[in-house]
Amino acid sequence: MESLHAKTIKSIVTTDYRAAAVFEKYSLDFCCKGGVTIEQACSEKNIDAGSVYADLDQLAGAVNESTPHYSQWPIDELIDYIVNVHHTYVREAIPVISAHTRKVASVHGGNHPEVVEIAHHFEAVAADLQRHMMKEEQILFPYIKSLVTAKRHGSASAPPPFGTVQNPIRMMEAEHRAAGDELYEVRSLSNNYLPPEDACTTYRVTLQELHQFEQDLHQHVHLENNILFPKAIALEQELLRS
Repeated sequence: MESLHAKTIKSIVTTDYRAAAVFEKYSLDFCCKGGVTIEQACSEKNIDAGSVYADLDQLAGAVNESTPHYSQWPIDELIDYIVNVHHTYVREAIPVISAHTRKVASVHGGNHPEVVEIAHHFEAVAADLQRHMMKEEQILFPYIKSLVTAKRHGSASAPPPFGTVQNPIRMMEAEHRAAGDELYEVRSLSNNYLPPEDACTTYRVTLQELHQFEQDLHQHVHLENNILFPKAIALEQELLRS
């Protein structure tokens, strides 16, 4: 069995999704930038890799019965889960968080100018994600599902207008990175979502909402970048060969 020292962060999470919580704890990216080892990621952020390994070792000794094994799900089932859970969450959360970030910027922007920047960053990522999800739901995901249907019925799939599934996937991955970068700026501006002493209840709640939004995005992107997209590419290539 490959040791944790040799595995990439994204492959560790793909094998056992519980590890995502450990990497979140240390602000280590397991989705867009997860193609590095723990040592490499920790070195970039001056984090003690030993502490990360210790937390992962605790997971290894715990019973893992309730955590879904997303990597084992059928592709079309995974797509439905992403849309029904993550896309739905994003669409429901955006108007709530947008209203709160604007209110906090209006009330507290004088003493805390960073909240004005936070509101701008969130508006940008909200607009980008809504366009992004529409492209996935209307173009990319239906094509991937057509590949699944073709394999199940032994039929040929219709050629896509974009040449190969790898082309829209590259675009989606670039947009994932852009969204992640925007939310990383929010995390930095908010001092890791730590409210100042004079923060009102709305201010504190807004930071909690932003933190939750970032965590959901990490989970969302991991399922697509590290599980769904590689499977879709492999399936398309399999059907082309046959």
